[in-house]
Amino acid sequence: MAKQLSALIIAHNEEKKLKSCLEKLNFVDEIVVVLDKTNDNSKKILQPFNVKLIEGSWELEGERRNLGLSMCSSNWILEIDADEHVSKELSVEIRKKILNAEPGYFLIPFNNYIGKRKVKYGWGASWGVSAAPRLSYKGYKKWNAAQRIHPAITLDGKKNWLKNPIDHYVDENINDMIKRLIYYTDKKSKDIIFSGEKIPPFWIIIRKGITRFFKCFFSRKGYKEGRIGFLIACMAFLYIVISYIKASNEK
Repeated sequence: MAKQLSALIIAHNEEKKLKSCLEKLNFVDEIVVVLDKTNDNSKKILQPFNVKLIEGSWELEGERRNLGLSMCSSNWILEIDADEHVSKELSVEIRKKILNAEPGYFLIPFNNYIGKRKVKYGWGASWGVSAAPRLSYKGYKKWNAAQRIHPAITLDGKKNWLKNPIDHYVDENINDMIKRLIYYTDKKSKDIIFSGEKIPPFWIIIRKGITRFFKCFFSRKGYKEGRIGFLIACMAFLYIVISYIKASNEK
């Protein structure tokens, strides 16, 4: 009988989070794990689990994700990151939906956490998501292989929604959020340089950043989260501004 459902995990030095993620995936037919430039104990943590392992070093985010998708042998593929958990309710819903679903993809909502606090509002503008197409029929989703951070995706087939969310433990604390800002802007600045994009005037960069701040804080209702919502909006602003400044300094 053909496998119905694969889970794909892409990880880089996620030894603290990998086990708890894997333990929530006992409902799938196959687990594929791509370890990218990993030098911690992630491979050892995988040993008790029955997984298909791919190891390597990739500069481009889309490239490693497309490889992972190609290594999955099931009809449907659930993409899950090491800092995410699939609840029992979501696992049951996924299994039920794929039984008779047409080839296409499902958007899955997210519960985003900073530490132990669930933060419902304010995500977006390249700083977290409230929903994403994480369940797709094999061959119906492709990542842009030329980008290092937040690559664009191409989707085919029928669009569907699931009701139950993925629990995403985004940052452990504010310091962790700042470290993520450094990582994101390092990658984004390289994308800007290698794309050949002309660096816009500084006032346009600031305007782009302000647009992202307003999107998170007002359009996505980050104001409802108080100080954390304001901080998320600031990170969306800083993400674009710092990325362009880094790119201009490196050119």
